[in-house]
Amino acid sequence: MNPFQKNESKQTSFSPVCTEEAPARPPSPPEKPPPKICGSSYPVSIAFIVVNEFCERFSYYGMKAVLTLYFLYFLHWNEDTSTSVYHAFSSLCYFTPILGAAIADSWLGKFKTIIYLSLVYVLGHVFKSLGAIPILGGKMLHTILSLVGLSLIALGTGGIKPCVAAFGGDQFEEKHAEERTRYFSVFYLSINAGSLISTFITPMLRGDVQCFGEDCYALAFGVPGLLMIIALAVFAMGSKMYRKPPPEGNIVSQVIKCIWFAISNRFKNRSGDIPKRQHWLDWAAEEYPKQLIMDVKALTRVLFLYIPLPMFWALLDQQGSRWTLQATRMNGNLGFFVLQPDQMQVLNPFLVLIFIPLFDLVIYRLISKCGINFSSLRKMAVGMILACLAFAVAAVIEIKINEMTQPQPGSQEVFLQVLNLAEDDVHVTVLGDKNNSLLMESIKPFQKTTHYSKLHLNTKSQDFHFHLKYHNLSVYSKISVEEKNCYSLIIHENGKTISSMMVKDITNTTANGMTAIRFINTLHKDVNISLDTDISLTVGEEYGVSAYRTVPRGEYPAVHCKIEDKDFFLDLGLLDPGTAYLFVIKNVTGQGFEVWKTEDFPTNKLSIAWQLPQYALVTAAEVMFSVTGLEFSYSQAPSSMKSVLQAAWLLTVAIGNIIVLVVAQFSGLVQWAEFVLFSCLLLVVCSIFSIMAYYYIPIKSEDIHGLGEKQIPQSEGNLINLETKSTKL
Repeated sequence: MNPFQKNESKQTSFSPVCTEEAPARPPSPPEKPPPKICGSSYPVSIAFIVVNEFCERFSYYGMKAVLTLYFLYFLHWNEDTSTSVYHAFSSLCYFTPILGAAIADSWLGKFKTIIYLSLVYVLGHVFKSLGAIPILGGKMLHTILSLVGLSLIALGTGGIKPCVAAFGGDQFEEKHAEERTRYFSVFYLSINAGSLISTFITPMLRGDVQCFGEDCYALAFGVPGLLMIIALAVFAMGSKMYRKPPPEGNIVSQVIKCIWFAISNRFKNRSGDIPKRQHWLDWAAEEYPKQLIMDVKALTRVLFLYIPLPMFWALLDQQGSRWTLQATRMNGNLGFFVLQPDQMQVLNPFLVLIFIPLFDLVIYRLISKCGINFSSLRKMAVGMILACLAFAVAAVIEIKINEMTQPQPGSQEVFLQVLNLAEDDVHVTVLGDKNNSLLMESIKPFQKTTHYSKLHLNTKSQDFHFHLKYHNLSVYSKISVEEKNCYSLIIHENGKTISSMMVKDITNTTANGMTAIRFINTLHKDVNISLDTDISLTVGEEYGVSAYRTVPRGEYPAVHCKIEDKDFFLDLGLLDPGTAYLFVIKNVTGQGFEVWKTEDFPTNKLSIAWQLPQYALVTAAEVMFSVTGLEFSYSQAPSSMKSVLQAAWLLTVAIGNIIVLVVAQFSGLVQWAEFVLFSCLLLVVCSIFSIMAYYYIPIKSEDIHGLGEKQIPQSEGNLINLETKSTKL
């Protein structure tokens, strides 16, 4: 159906360039009605489309849930680069729908566009999964495969985004409009269901399954890829049942051409001798129909309100980047369940399903009964304010995390802890290169240290002189240290005297939910330790020290160990996520082999549950802003402009992600300050939007229909005057 066709006109259609009558077409044979579901008015074909959408959304959100941690811990990018690439990918996913709509409307039609771009989508998942296999090439190959895969996924998911929902609507006959409305409800329910399930499952596949001795990103990307293959197969299975309307032309390109012609024509006729026109779009009257011009005028009124919107999306889309990175520095142990950092994103779709009926059926009705005119634009403004509050809460949480996190040694500083593995007290004195005393303390046997001692250096590297007193013995040693490092001085008996050795500790805790452990072997023979089917290590005899190994958090009540031909088991107890442990293996007379446990770096005690308030606020903001905004936009534009509005709405999301990319790369702010910056920026934008909304004059639905049923001469114009007055800002 031509979007510019007049209801009362006898013309079949007209071109935007020419208004001549089109020749009459012979009547087409009646279409065979499509098969229905169980005798209802719902076509069987929509079942394939809904299942396809569920699998595709599972594929997209499941892959995206673990993407930031993949950049951080697999490709070893820093947090700013990981955030920037994440939002560059998100932005591309919202630019490509314009390309997909153009291909579907002008060339292939919706069905073929979905099929072909789904194949591109699957290929992107294949590249992405291959880029997560550690044994396949090096970091450069992994990076190339990942970026190529993400580009193909962005083209696939964005290209089919504007086609699938509309193609489902095409399956209904006009007399079944009510069933079509219910279909869209089920369709969007499938989107949220796919998002909810995938953002919970794929982080578990990443963190709870070990591949090649580390987190299994290949599986976390491979399962969403498999779901996309299923989505494509299910969609193709219904091919013979679909109604496949031919391409009708791309309205987005027509609108762009109309606007461009009006601007260029106005520029060419800028002489003062040429009469002025009521509206700048009236300069397109020489080339385009008046009806199209009237529709574009109504469209530009709404697009004017879209200018401030990208800032909101800049905040909303950081749930998968900055907020996930914040969760990695928090304690995910909830007692009954250990939550992975990237699983916190599941709160958003879960709360959306709760908040939409809550707001519609309870909150909005209560506000209405109080006599408050809570218009759509006011809801959007309140949504912006809630997003500001969410980021203010995130900033407070970030400050609290920094206060509770173990400090790091700075320039010309080292951290030192002393571990006494002897049988009696040892008095330790540390002297600098000028014999100045830096540390004096007495250490009890197997005394657990509560913190590191900070020692200052005169240069980047320096020699420390250690004086150890044990019983009547005095032992002197000199050890070189370097700035910005943490060290452990390990003291142990050596016959009738004592010895010491310095080992370098991990400089920060593991932030990906894993646990770092290392062992000291006090036995006279090497010990082979099997932590898991894929994780084993050997610790040398006579106080040999192993390197750190990362293991999943959890209980380790019976770890298998072996000395030559003798097997025994050690109880390591509960290992908290994000903690670095030191285990000392010793042989206690009469009790056998035991292990002494201490923490090199404790886990952050701030629970990940403290992120719940900011997720609740930002989800409430999304419900008030996103759902209301799109509904309001549709109510203010002619039906022929709906697809253009959808494209413009997606563009605001893309631009919002670009804003995050720029700030992450060039702001140079600490994280809490960056959260405050975004909160303040959105508050300023909210003020501007509120002023624009105050002067906006909404059009009633009957006026919208009037635009499509009346041809108003250019010299007249109550409606033209309305556009001129309402866009005076």
